[in-house]
Amino acid sequence: MQLAKQSFQVKGLDYSIRSAETRDATQLAKVRLQIDGETENMDRERGEAYLDQAAFERLIAEDAKSVRNLFLVAEVNGHIAGFSRCEGNALNRMKHQVEFGVGVLQQFWGYGIGRKLLETSLHWADDNGFKKVNLKVLDSNKKAIELYRQCGFEVEGVLKMDKYLADGNYHDTVVMGRIR
Repeated sequence: MQLAKQSFQVKGLDYSIRSAETRDATQLAKVRLQIDGETENMDRERGEAYLDQAAFERLIAEDAKSVRNLFLVAEVNGHIAGFSRCEGNALNRMKHQVEFGVGVLQQFWGYGIGRKLLETSLHWADDNGFKKVNLKVLDSNKKAIELYRQCGFEVEGVLKMDKYLADGNYHDTVVMGRIR
């Protein structure tokens, strides 16, 4: 699914949110790898489950054709600063919902990019008749949990000892959902 470009200015930073295009594949491979190395809030460590340019090209092309998927990028001065993706399900019993995921380069935290990616995704989900948006977030990512609550998500459960992080401890994952 494709969406029109939207522009924003927050704290002096100009950026736009738009649908991912195949020309973004090279940058997306690098950005995803960098984000995975900058924070432990992601599921992967740097280099794990690596997606190269060709893999991103396929994913973007498939998502552009699908009415159940949405792949967005946040762009600052022609460079990708973050991305989000909603992935739906073709199974009849689950086609009313999508799974949301997001990543923003650390240098762009605090400018509302993650919020705008989320809000754009929620508008798309509502406009396309999805009844539920799901996500998972590390329990220690308090800012993200608060943002999700502000956007109508509720905690649906906790996956105990779900992630083993560099601090040598196991951490819980919070499962959240927003029902329209």
